[in-house]
Amino acid sequence: MQYHSLNNNAPKVTFSEAVIKGLAPDKGLYFPEKITPLPTSFFENIENLDNVEIAYQAIQQFIGTEIPEEELRDILKDVLNFDFPVVEIENNIATLELFHGPTMAFKDVGARFMARCLGYFNKNNENHVTVLVATSGDTGGAVANGFLGVKGVDVVILYPTGKVSDIQEKQLTTLGQNITALEVDGVFDDCQDMVKTAFLDTSITDHKQLTSANSINVARWLPQLFYFLFAYKQVKHLKKDIIFSVPSGNFGNICAGIVASKLGLPVKQFIASTNVNDTVVRYLETSTYDPKPSKATISNAMDVGNPSNFIRIQNLFNNNFSALKNNFSAYSFTDDQTKEAMKKIYNKNGYITDPHGAVGYLGLKKQDLKNNDYGIFLETAHPVKFLDIVQETLETVVEIPSQIEKIMHKEKHSISIKSYENLKEFLLK
Repeated sequence: MQYHSLNNNAPKVTFSEAVIKGLAPDKGLYFPEKITPLPTSFFENIENLDNVEIAYQAIQQFIGTEIPEEELRDILKDVLNFDFPVVEIENNIATLELFHGPTMAFKDVGARFMARCLGYFNKNNENHVTVLVATSGDTGGAVANGFLGVKGVDVVILYPTGKVSDIQEKQLTTLGQNITALEVDGVFDDCQDMVKTAFLDTSITDHKQLTSANSINVARWLPQLFYFLFAYKQVKHLKKDIIFSVPSGNFGNICAGIVASKLGLPVKQFIASTNVNDTVVRYLETSTYDPKPSKATISNAMDVGNPSNFIRIQNLFNNNFSALKNNFSAYSFTDDQTKEAMKKIYNKNGYITDPHGAVGYLGLKKQDLKNNDYGIFLETAHPVKFLDIVQETLETVVEIPSQIEKIMHKEKHSISIKSYENLKEFLLK
């Protein structure tokens, strides 16, 4: 499989090169040269396949022969060693829980998959790779956990000071070893801009091999398509039209879902549910893409003003605005609406959502589901990751899971930076 830059001004590369480079030299995101639909028999028999087999058949074409079958299956067994249950919330609405991994966020799968791929490509290489990543919340913890102790890999995570939850901050600042956290005086977009600038700064890249573990990296982004296949396996017997509502920040997760549909997954509609950072919502209303600085919300993982992966989504629809609008919706919700949704779900069903899941639920409600529709919103993080806001909103106590309990009292270690020059100085020291 070859990958090309979506800026169309860089050489094509292999999967391993795309993973190691992260971003193309022309600043473009890498994208697979082709997507071949899976045979209809795959979907006809999906309920008889285990998750590793589903994942292997779905991802293999994107990797080709670069990772042999046995090693790739071993990677997938290691990565997918927890559950992805669909839980019905009310009639014709369910949630897909993606928080049963080690850091209790949906990014565990992509981060762990990328870490193991990079470890495989680097196993006979003495050169170091520096994974440079910006986080608006859960990416940092997932990447830190996924890459902890991986041979030949150093991880540098940039996060905006005061704009991630306390538990999210603990997950990315307490591990040590090959993980360093840089606390940025700014917002997530500032962190992301610094990362992108570093990738294109030859005074750094001439001395260090940089790669990213944000969803701009194909090995972080593509494995997220597994979620939509796992959900379909569980609800196929209902014989309903599936609508996915995906809480969206950088739009990597929903983009991977659209890739799953290109593989043949039957999906009626994708909904990008956002907070007040509504760049894509406004684009669908006006056909003008006008990114604005991000605003802080209680659903902080979606506080993204200029979502990187939207260009991939446009490409998946052949840059045809009408085709995109026919299969893709986007809605924006305020913090007050989010809190009201959290209360409604809890009071009616006793189910506790985190703020991002509540935004996903609101997207389904806005869509006006028909009788034969089955709406699935993605619950992307465990409510404990947003403990203060969840307990205050619902006036209840959330039990602390063991994976979180063990980091609660660890000491935070971070380095404060204010500018790109500070980042550059750190990387070159």
